[in-house]
Amino acid sequence: MFENMLGRFYEQFIIGEGLALMQKGVIVTLGVSLVALIIGTIIGIIAALMKIATSRKPIGKIICKIANIIANIYINLFRGTPVVVQLLLAYFGIMGPLGADPLYVAFVVLGLNSGAYVAEIIRSGILSVDKGQMEAGRSLGLPYGTTMFHIIIPQAIKNILPALGNELIALIKETSVVGFISVFDMTRATRSVISTTYDAFVPYIVLALAYLIIVMIATTLVDAFERRLRRSDNR
Repeated sequence: MFENMLGRFYEQFIIGEGLALMQKGVIVTLGVSLVALIIGTIIGIIAALMKIATSRKPIGKIICKIANIIANIYINLFRGTPVVVQLLLAYFGIMGPLGADPLYVAFVVLGLNSGAYVAEIIRSGILSVDKGQMEAGRSLGLPYGTTMFHIIIPQAIKNILPALGNELIALIKETSVVGFISVFDMTRATRSVISTTYDAFVPYIVLALAYLIIVMIATTLVDAFERRLRRSDNR
């Protein structure tokens, strides 16, 4: 059986066009993951700050309350619904009819979905930083925003790096749904191989191994970056 699988793999991916299709799918998958993570991180930081915003001034309290409500609605909406439903709704109901490219829809939807999770990660990271850090910054005359972005958030990032690494890994796997809107990712490349060979077992084994290798590489890179941060803290 093992020799038969190797033979089918050779025919489908070496002699056939399976390897070229998979390489194209890998590039798209990694591109969507990285762009979505960047978008999600930016949105996540904003949403986290909106969720924890406070003020002592009356008008500031109202603004912060509105920001809290908006952040909570956004986070609950994107965390409470499946990403594939968000993707299909955005493409077929909102952006698709306007002529949006499926790839850009994938960037936006996965970025927004990731941002909801990143927001909670960053919020917990900010709250884990000692309150005295904020008080020390304000006592030196630094504005709230400057203290947050130059003192609190850099410390929070170190605390939440493992969780952000897990979000990247989850995002890589979640890109498998973008094929539903005709984005040529690894999963859609695999289905293309199946449609020409009428053999599903070997292509799906290759797909699973490809995802496993990518996730292992991402995990190794995150671990190495985390160790480097720890060494810099010990100096």
